[in-house]
Amino acid sequence: MPDVSAESAVAAPSEVAVSRRLPRRAVGGRNRYLVGAICVALCAVMATPVILSVAASLKTTAEAAAVPPTYFPSELSFDSYIRLWDYQAGLPHYLMNSLGTALLTIVIALALTIPAGFALARLPVPGKEFIFVFLLMALIIPYQALLTPIFLMFVQLKLTNTILGLAILHTTIQLPFSLYIMRNSFEAIPRELEEAAVIDGGGTWAVLRNVLLPAVVPALVTVALFAFITSWNELLGSLVLNSRESSFTLPVILATARTETSLGGTDWGMLQAGVTISIIPCVLFYLLLQKYYVSGLTQGALK
Repeated sequence: MPDVSAESAVAAPSEVAVSRRLPRRAVGGRNRYLVGAICVALCAVMATPVILSVAASLKTTAEAAAVPPTYFPSELSFDSYIRLWDYQAGLPHYLMNSLGTALLTIVIALALTIPAGFALARLPVPGKEFIFVFLLMALIIPYQALLTPIFLMFVQLKLTNTILGLAILHTTIQLPFSLYIMRNSFEAIPRELEEAAVIDGGGTWAVLRNVLLPAVVPALVTVALFAFITSWNELLGSLVLNSRESSFTLPVILATARTETSLGGTDWGMLQAGVTISIIPCVLFYLLLQKYYVSGLTQGALK
């Protein structure tokens, strides 16, 4: 006859363990719901201004200037986009100026930070730690304080009212952070990969091109993304360096688009239409490259 007391003794601890796991699972489930609710709330806070901006751009001129304002349009109207399309030199012209400046900023930033980051991470450069820290010190200097000497220098070099001059300024703004990302990304690559390539007969540039660059693609994408967003949204430098209307970028036009309407106020509909259009490239660029961006930022921030 089986020993009932022995079976009860064996079953008791298992029941206690199950009873202990159930509250933990319940607490874990509640925590997940809580984190999800917080994330939804944060997304709602971040998305509300964008939604209201898009809604304001679809209002009529009278409704966009109404007091008190309405949250959503009573009828859809694309008049604001039509007025913005033909504003001054035309919206396509300013979009091309902004796009050309942003792409040129990406090219210059990568052309400078790839060899600099490689040299500071892999080559026996004397005092490279001091050089790296010295270059990072530019992060604590606001670029607005440097605009006057930069403008005077660009006047002598005839770089004002040019896409190249504005791209150089935007690269200057972005360069210390880009160098930080690239240098730490190169340092994170195992030395064994480089040594194996050298044993196979690869020179310095061959190792950089064939081994190291493919390994730091996320960092390259991160630098390109930050350079694009910095250049696309920058306003003050474009205002200082450009005096001709044909050289203005999209942020400058948005700043000057606060014109007087027949109702005697700012054309909020056209202004919000410009804001909506300016958001689209940044969002698309980020969504297309987000998986590289997250890993590249983490790789560049940690050694």
